[in-house]
Order: sequence, then structure tokens, then C-alpha cells
Amino acid sequence: MENTTPWLVIVNPHAGGSKAKSDWPKISRLLLEAGFQFDVHFSTHPHHIIDLVKQLIETKNYDKIVAVGGDGTLNEVVNGVFKQTRISPDKVKVGLITVGTGNDWGRMYEMPKSYQKQIKILLKQHTILQDVGRVSYLHDTLSNHRYFVNIAGMGFDALVAKKTNLLKIRGSGGPLSYLYSLVTGLFQFHPVHVTLQRDDEEVFSGSVFSMSIGICRFNGGGMKQLPNAIPNDGLFDVTIIKKMRKSKVLRHIHQVYDGSFIHLKEVATFTGKSFTIQSEPAHKAFLETDGESLGHSPLFFEILPKAITLIIKKKAAKQYTDSLTKTSSK
Repeated sequence: MENTTPWLVIVNPHAGGSKAKSDWPKISRLLLEAGFQFDVHFSTHPHHIIDLVKQLIETKNYDKIVAVGGDGTLNEVVNGVFKQTRISPDKVKVGLITVGTGNDWGRMYEMPKSYQKQIKILLKQHTILQDVGRVSYLHDTLSNHRYFVNIAGMGFDALVAKKTNLLKIRGSGGPLSYLYSLVTGLFQFHPVHVTLQRDDEEVFSGSVFSMSIGICRFNGGGMKQLPNAIPNDGLFDVTIIKKMRKSKVLRHIHQVYDGSFIHLKEVATFTGKSFTIQSEPAHKAFLETDGESLGHSPLFFEILPKAITLIIKKKAAKQYTDSLTKTSSK
């Protein structure tokens, strides 16, 4: 029997410098023309989407959700899916119409920019069971946790995310806001000494410029921080950029966008299922996930394999299914 429950559409009107709000009439018309039956709800403040999605799944039985916004909007939808208790998170289909600043999750799957083409992908409902990261952290003295589907950043990455988010609040968000925050933040940031454990084994200890841990490859509006990441292999990828002269950072910024920076002598990479990050109490390592600024160390990351169903292009869904099949047959 066909599921006749309408789609739940969650719109973050502030995404993309309020582009989601101004473009919603066009997006709504395209959804209706494509034959979608949907109920729409708008977020009103940060983190509102998490509780909104939880409540609506539990009371209205939604199992197909479209987020209209950016990576942060998708992150909040996913956290709402994991917070609800009515249905297993992997049984909820989640898609994204990208109207945000970075759109890095969509970049992983080569999602088109055209709203019409994105809606066509949603209509076909080709999916991937993607891994999800869960990170436990401190916010002041309170322990908290967050799920994420792209990349978490520490050190300089977290500072850039914080500066970019402040620009968004002031109405100055946009594709260049990441690059602006990166360059200006370079002269404000001081390296942090951290210890990295994989499971119970210490694999790194020293001063770091930045750290990335995640499931997909891109963050910061197109920076390829985890160039070898596979989104459904059950493993985190980790990149550490050790303490580096600012002049060298500037000389090699372009290599962050093609992923070749990982071959620099100051860069170390790891893979694993769980990681713990410790820092000195007086010099905390701050955290962002999917572009959203959160808390600080100590941090504990664990991978949830194939834990969320995400709607992507048919070609991308086949690509990652085939890549895992080849890996398992070796």
C-alpha cells in the first residue's frame, strides 16, 4: 500500500542571507508543479528546527522531510530526526533544497544548483544510507551532544565558522564570507595543544592549527578538508594541520580547495570509528559541526554506520553503492 503521508517541508527563512525567505514562493510553486503534497513549517530562531522536527514526526507521523536552507538547516533536521522516538532514524527520508551559504553537503554528491533539478531529484527518491557522526562536548560546564552528516571542525576551522555565522547574523553571509573569515581569522588564531586518541590508542599529541573530522569531503564553502572520505564506509576521516607559519598557510590556501594540502609535511590524516580529543583546560579546542558553532573540548566522536536515509542523485547513490561493493570484495 502506497504511503500517502505528505512531505514535511522545513524552511529556514534566514538561510543564504534570507534568500530562502525571498525564494520560497518560487520553490513552493515548483514543488506543487512537480506534484508534491506537502505541509510547510518555518523556523523562527536557531535550534528551533530540532524541536520542530521531533514534535512533528511524533505527532503527525511524517517520514519524508525536505529541508529548505543550507548545511546548518540540514543538520538541525537530522538532529530532530534522531531526537524523536516514534520511528528509527534510518526509516525517515531526508532531502535538501540548497539555499545556504556553503552548501558543502550537496557538493559531496554533485547536487545541481537549479531548484527545478533539485526537486526532480527529490521526486525520484534515490537514496543513500549515510553514516552519521555523534559528538559529545562541553558548553561552558554542561555536557551536550550533537549529530552531524558532513564535517566537524576544531581550532582554526571553528573560529572561521564562528566568524562566518556572525557575518550571517549581520546580513553579510554569502559564498565569499568563508574566505573573508578565513583570511581575517588567520591573524587572530593561536594554535592549540591537543591529544588525539583513536579508540584507546593515542595517535597524535601536539600543537594544531586546525582539525577536521567527518563523513563527507567538503566544508567552508568548497574546501576539500577530507579528500578521501567515503560517506557510507562506517569510518571517520580525520585531517590535522599542525602548527604552521601564517605565510605558509597563505601560500597553500589554494591546495585546501583541491585536497592536495594533505601531502604537506605539517598534515596528518587518520581513519577510525571513534576519536577522543583532549586539550589543556586553559586552552580549549572549540567545535563546529556542519558550520554550526557549538562548545569545546573534551570531545568524543563516534560513528553511527548507515544511520540516516538521504535523498541524492541516482548517479551518486550508485557510485557509493558500487564503491563499497568493490571494497568488500577485495
